[in-house]
Amino acid sequence: MTAQGQAQTNWSFPRPYGSRSIIFVIGAALLLWYSGQRVEIGRMVTMTAEAFAVQLGLAERSQVADGLGTAIGQLFPIQLSERREISRIDGFDAADLPFLSHVEIKESRAEAINPQTMRMESRPIRTTYLVEPLGYVRHVAAKMLETLEIALWGTIVAILIGFPLALVAARNMMPIAPIRMLARATIGFCRAIPELVSALFLVIAYGFGPIAGILALGLYGAGFLGKFYADDIENADPRPQEALTAIGAGRIIMWRYAILPQVLPQYIAYTLYILDRNVRMATVIGLVGAGGIGQELKGRYDMYDYGHVGTILIAIFIVVLLLDRSAGRLRQSLL
Repeated sequence: MTAQGQAQTNWSFPRPYGSRSIIFVIGAALLLWYSGQRVEIGRMVTMTAEAFAVQLGLAERSQVADGLGTAIGQLFPIQLSERREISRIDGFDAADLPFLSHVEIKESRAEAINPQTMRMESRPIRTTYLVEPLGYVRHVAAKMLETLEIALWGTIVAILIGFPLALVAARNMMPIAPIRMLARATIGFCRAIPELVSALFLVIAYGFGPIAGILALGLYGAGFLGKFYADDIENADPRPQEALTAIGAGRIIMWRYAILPQVLPQYIAYTLYILDRNVRMATVIGLVGAGGIGQELKGRYDMYDYGHVGTILIAIFIVVLLLDRSAGRLRQSLL
């Protein structure tokens, strides 16, 4: 038998795993088991299984099923109308009521001290309300519009901060290493602090309202866009850059004619992603007072107005669904 034939006879298919792979898998499993014990993964699985068992009729009670059922049940019926005491409305004019609204008088009884007998007595009280059948829907729509504006301006701030940082952080655009490292550090700092955390501090600085939300979204978005813009600039094909440099072109001209045509589709995709993400996060940061529908949601939840909370959640779902479809079509038309 020739040497080639003997080699073909001794050949065997390589094993898909070796001893190192087995040791790695066992080590990873032990680590996950230890970590799972710390974060109560086993309890999570047990409680979730009990909830599914209740739904399938295999168990009678479940803490998860009871809790979620109670919470969801309190969200309905959703609140569409708005009722306000006329005595609390400045400049109320009964002859000039808002569209579709009407005045409603409600009688109730309240305990009060009779100044003559100095005893508690029950007295009838008449309270006049202005009822707007779709008043709360209109209020939620205005808050959603503010949320979208916060997301839009947060994205604009992210571009205005992230793009210059990316130019300075890219190796082929900035030859001075310390400046480049400083820009990279600034980008990393912006990306390391989540919007919710920065919004907590910005609310202290700027007060409650949309300004804190815009800056919180803008700073985090600047960190994200700055990193990916800079990485794309560095990874662009160097041959067009070398050709322009050979004829004496500056770095800005090189970026405009040799880099931008290559990275523009990625820039558009990143920016649309940040806009889409900001719409969702603008709702979350409102929970700490940074404006938008989240602030309204937190206030209603704290007052146990679960019907109002249900209206807000449905509005958020509809807006996010519409934006998702709009962003998809916009991305297809631009890329």
